[in-house]
Amino acid sequence: MRRLARALFALACAGTAAIAVAAVSVVDDDGRVVTLAAPARRIVSLAPHATELLFALDAGARVVGASAASDWPPEARSLPRVGDARAIDLERIVALAPDLVVTWPYTAPAQVARLRARGVPVFVLDARSLDVLPSQIARLGRLLGDAGRAEALAAARAAQLEALRARYRGAPRVVVFYEVWHAPLYTVGGGHLISQAIALCGGANAFAAETVPAPLVSVEAVLAARPQAIIAGSDGGGRPAWLDEWRRWPTLPAVAGGELHAVDADLLHRSGPRFIDGVESLCAVIDGVRSRTAAASAALKSRH
Repeated sequence: MRRLARALFALACAGTAAIAVAAVSVVDDDGRVVTLAAPARRIVSLAPHATELLFALDAGARVVGASAASDWPPEARSLPRVGDARAIDLERIVALAPDLVVTWPYTAPAQVARLRARGVPVFVLDARSLDVLPSQIARLGRLLGDAGRAEALAAARAAQLEALRARYRGAPRVVVFYEVWHAPLYTVGGGHLISQAIALCGGANAFAAETVPAPLVSVEAVLAARPQAIIAGSDGGGRPAWLDEWRRWPTLPAVAGGELHAVDADLLHRSGPRFIDGVESLCAVIDGVRSRTAAASAALKSRH
């Protein structure tokens, strides 16, 4: 009997230890501590970049619901939809019994607060600087119980970012107008990740003084800023027809130099695992402008 009691006690202690090891806590980008008793197995994603990140961490099979705009990777398109940035289906989410909701601050915040009040763990992804992006990968990986894979991916992304930073550090400045949309005309303010990416590439955001993340600007303001390059974010990086509307102002440096370009908005407008790939593409565009501008300047000097 004593042997049986000791065995049961040992088994109970082992079970307690296993639970203790499985429990995990991380701090999200809102500064909240998110604690799970065990790695997440049923996940609802309320932001496209969160969905991308979950798949990049090989957790796509655990995602039981996603926001309407979650379309990458292609497998994500078949996930059950639970709403969009304006409103989410609380009843459906609760019925899915998630042990983790991954979101960002711009998806129906009042409704997300109600989920949190019900005791549903909510992890917020909202990188405010480029260097936070690898950290997001590592922290989410811990909630998935796969810290090793996540830390390896985070380290690779951090190294990619640092290599870009080193390559363009001290490069001659290129003034860039980044066009988010044409009608109405939207760009990015100085605190936006894309503005930070422009700076990392040795560029200068023409509207870096704007404190609003995505300010509405006028054509006159763009003309006054005299950007050397106009870069538009577009679906798939295809050249949008509206980009060439700037040719109506031939004296604008970007137009005079033929520096009207497009980059893939799916990479740069979502701060997911592909964002740094988008930064790399952006840097290549800006560096091309830099090289051609320098060559044109040298040719002009040689003629005088």
